[in-house]
Parts: sequence; C-alpha cells; structure tokens
Amino acid sequence: MPNRSAGALTQDWEPVVIHKSRPKPQDLRKPKVVNHALRSGVPVQTIKKSDAGHNKKAAPAVSVKKLDEAAEPAVLDRVSADVRHAIQKARLEKKMSQAELAKRINELPKVVQEYENGKAVPNQAVLAKMERVLEVKLRGKVGK
Repeated sequence: MPNRSAGALTQDWEPVVIHKSRPKPQDLRKPKVVNHALRSGVPVQTIKKSDAGHNKKAAPAVSVKKLDEAAEPAVLDRVSADVRHAIQKARLEKKMSQAELAKRINELPKVVQEYENGKAVPNQAVLAKMERVLEVKLRGKVGK
C-alpha cells in the first residue's frame, strides 16, 4: 500500500456553480411553462390579438373595386365594326381561311376569329401583321 502523508487531509477545491442558460422566447410561450409561472406567482404578460382564431382578413379602408374603376376604364375598347369588315373583306378577296391567315401572321386561329367577331382588344402588332399579309390599311382611318 502506498504511504500517505501524516498530515491532515484537506480539500482546496473552489465550489463550481453551474448556471442554466436563459430559456428561448418560443419555450416561454408553451402552456406548461405559462401555467407553472402563474401557479408560482410570477407576473405573466398577455397580449390579446384582435382577430385571433378567426379566418378573416382585415377589410381595406377603400374598396379595391372602386380603386380599379377610378384608375382604369371598366370596359376596354374592342375592334370597331369598320376594322372587322375590312379584315373579313380582304381575307375573302385573297381566298384565305381564318386558319390560313392566322398561320401567315404567326398567331392562333382564335385571335383572327376574335378580331373578325369584334371581341378582341386591338393590338397594334397584330393589326400590323394583318395589314402586311392582307395588303389593306387597318390602323388609323380605315377605308381612306
């Protein structure tokens, strides 16, 4: 057995204190933690949310429809009757179908159909293509 010193045994150790880290804010919101704090008498701050638990959005102060109507006209301009008839007349004189005209101007047949029915909103690029293929004036004053 090893020999020990004859003197009194003493400990020179310093006490070590371990501190817990601060709890994270999302951990403080858990019901278990809140209930424990309420039971122990610690002050708990609560904030009531105005629309909590409702599936509603806050209503805007001004109607979106009214803003749209004020900024833009409600009805967009359509192809005029003069342009419609000029397209049809020129296409029939060239003995083309709507599909053939659409293919020549690189558009869908539906586009040509809408222009001839007067349902399309005039697009200057499409009208320019039709003018080039049909060799007729469609923009500006038609028929002059």
